Amino acid sequence: MTVGNTRVREAVIRTIAMPSDTNPAGDIFGGWLMAQMDLAAGNAAARRARGRCVTVAVDGMVFHTPVHVGDEVSVYADLISTGRTSMKFQVEAWRRSRDGDEQIKVTEAVFTFVAIDSGSRPRPLPPG
Repeated sequence: MTVGNTRVREAVIRTIAMPSDTNPAGDIFGGWLMAQMDLAAGNAAARRARGRCVTVAVDGMVFHTPVHVGDEVSVYADLISTGRTSMKFQVEAWRRSRDGDEQIKVTEAVFTFVAIDSGSRPRPLPPG
């Protein structure tokens, strides 16, 4: 979305980290966070491909800071390149504590998806 001349990013997913999502140390599991990122990027990929897509790679996953129970987690997915059947998204997860306004980047990675047909074979991306 653009407001004036400024691009405003919209989160693809916004969720709350819950106690059931924690590891034994009390922080949120990295796997839970990665799943949220995959859901967000998969949603963006399906919209771009106008159909079913599969995750084929995740590159450069870096965790900067932990997520705590009760934090709001916002996931952003920006299309960075396309091929004949594939798409790459820069995906970032940010957290905001329930009693604050500051957003802190938690992790980022590049997710690659391939558009597939009803037989689960790669199919060309539509123009766009």
